[in-house]
Amino acid sequence: MLAAGAVLWVPGPLRKDGSRKRPRVALVHRPKYDDWSLPKGKLDPGEGWRTAALREVREETGMRCVLGPELPTQHYLVQGRPKEVRYWAAVPTGGAFRPNREVDLLEWLPPRRAKERLTHARDRVLIDALLELLLDREPGPVPHG
Repeated sequence: MLAAGAVLWVPGPLRKDGSRKRPRVALVHRPKYDDWSLPKGKLDPGEGWRTAALREVREETGMRCVLGPELPTQHYLVQGRPKEVRYWAAVPTGGAFRPNREVDLLEWLPPRRAKERLTHARDRVLIDALLELLLDREPGPVPHG
């Protein structure tokens, strides 16, 4: 089974001193599974990985986005069958969340709280990978917080 998704993020809110707090990461709640996860889903026949990731983010969050660097690929079993999920860092460019049959809640959380909220431990490494990526891109010292 092949799937694709994204770690959708936005810059953190500004502090009074002009520095930014940690970025916020979008988590979705799927009532069918009663879990909190990152937006992702199966590839349609003939669909490319990146196209599937963009489509799944749009379907689950209502948001259009731009994919950035690829994050670690996950491999695990679902009902005894191998599943491969490729993820990208992504920034929203428009749209708005509306609860739907597949996803009833969306929350923007700082990384630590997002990792605590995620149902599956395997998803936490993707938050860490995003943070490493963002720290590598920041010029100069990184504010603590």
